[in-house]
Amino acid sequence: MADKDTPLLIKRYASRRLYNTETSDYVTLEDIAGFIRDGREVQIIDLKTGDDLTRQYLLQIIAEHESRGENVLPINVLTDLVRSYTTQATSVVPQFLAMSFDMLRDGQSKMMENMTSMNPMTKMPGFEAMQAQQEAFMKAMTGGLSGNWPAGSSGPSQDSPGRNEGEDLDDIKKQLAELQAKLNKMGG
Repeated sequence: MADKDTPLLIKRYASRRLYNTETSDYVTLEDIAGFIRDGREVQIIDLKTGDDLTRQYLLQIIAEHESRGENVLPINVLTDLVRSYTTQATSVVPQFLAMSFDMLRDGQSKMMENMTSMNPMTKMPGFEAMQAQQEAFMKAMTGGLSGNWPAGSSGPSQDSPGRNEGEDLDDIKKQLAELQAKLNKMGG
């Protein structure tokens, strides 16, 4: 297996078949979704033109999951995304979404750490399976988004001496509430 830090190169042939350059075999959209869920970055390139088709295929994967009833994106979020393509918000939306997913991912990690270290539920039968499902859900929700923080921002606050986990959780909740308020204002 190749280095997980290096994007997996997928080439699209004129026949629209997708070719995994690492394993030298053809792959499907579901295979690509699996690579992403496993934490691998992918890059899909048109063999003939050299165009990067990654965004197009990632959107297609999301659309297929949504059409199968695996609804993750609420209608109002989809509506706001459509609106953002025709408004001044276009420049703010990508940063906002990336920051929101980063905060969600960080909050999920802290929650899982707290559950594992302090919670008696960890000894319950089936807890590990539930935890694995949560982690898979988070990978599906956040895979492919990078931490592009706005200039001057260092991202979510890091653990600092003298802080306890309850304060960190309160900070995360406060930040999520602020981001939700901003999103509501943008939605009009």
